[in-house]
Amino acid sequence: MQQVGKRQTLDLPMVRGFCRRSICSSCACFRSDAILAVLGGLILQGDGTEAQVTWDDQQNINRFGRLNNRLHELADEIRLAKEANENLEDAGNELILSDEDVVRFQIGEVFAHMPVDDVEARLEQMKEDAAKKLEKLEEEKESILAQMAELKKILKAKFGDAINLEED
Repeated sequence: MQQVGKRQTLDLPMVRGFCRRSICSSCACFRSDAILAVLGGLILQGDGTEAQVTWDDQQNINRFGRLNNRLHELADEIRLAKEANENLEDAGNELILSDEDVVRFQIGEVFAHMPVDDVEARLEQMKEDAAKKLEKLEEEKESILAQMAELKKILKAKFGDAINLEED
């Protein structure tokens, strides 16, 4: 890192460090076609103007990248939670159709013979827990999207088209 007056600039390895894939076209990285060079903390944009990459800019880029990664993880978790909800609904429907007094219920890796009333109560509790988990994941997703929108506004204002914050 170099000190220029009271501002700090980033060396090339630090600018590249915000992405595991170095400079690429995804995950909040600078678009390679819009940048001619990244030298000493300056970004030469496609229109020929230079933009200074400060420590705060780098922190915002890093934060955006981390939020983007978490957003992708959340998408997978939400998908799995929805599948779990559907499976619990299917199990509840199958239980309703069952005419047995005692059914096998899986607890961990073991099946136990349990009365239908107990299984229905457990399934209802499991459905409620799964719904709460899904709601919590959806709220976290909305929070992350709001944070990303704010960071995108800040970074686009500074770097314009030289920074790619869109999914491909």
